[in-house]
Amino acid sequence: MEILQPPGWKRPKGYSNGVAASGRMVFVAGQVGWNADERFESDVFADQFRQALINVVAVLHEAGAGPEHLVRMTMYFTDKREYLDQLAEVGAAYRATIGRNYPAMAAVEVSALMEDRARVEIEATAVVPEG
Repeated sequence: MEILQPPGWKRPKGYSNGVAASGRMVFVAGQVGWNADERFESDVFADQFRQALINVVAVLHEAGAGPEHLVRMTMYFTDKREYLDQLAEVGAAYRATIGRNYPAMAAVEVSALMEDRARVEIEATAVVPEG
């Protein structure tokens, strides 16, 4: 995997501008912050964010992949302010679940998600090196 950082660009915090990789691609559908029984244990944004990341990692493991193989992640929030207000907790949840791998990312505020109680949804792509 190669992190793409154009010359002269300020290094981003918490994500990469781009990632180049080759191998087996794994696509993870949007994961919300509910548990394996599709029950929300909390309505707190940071709690749902942590659970959504745990769900992403669980799907990755089914493909023989891990957080270190993530190359792209898109996060959808229903409230940008809620995300920003809990950024310290979100960062701690990210590092505890994903580690220090920072794929290419996008964050988008949306008016609603398909699950009414969902505060966040995360989709991801991973590339597992062949061999």
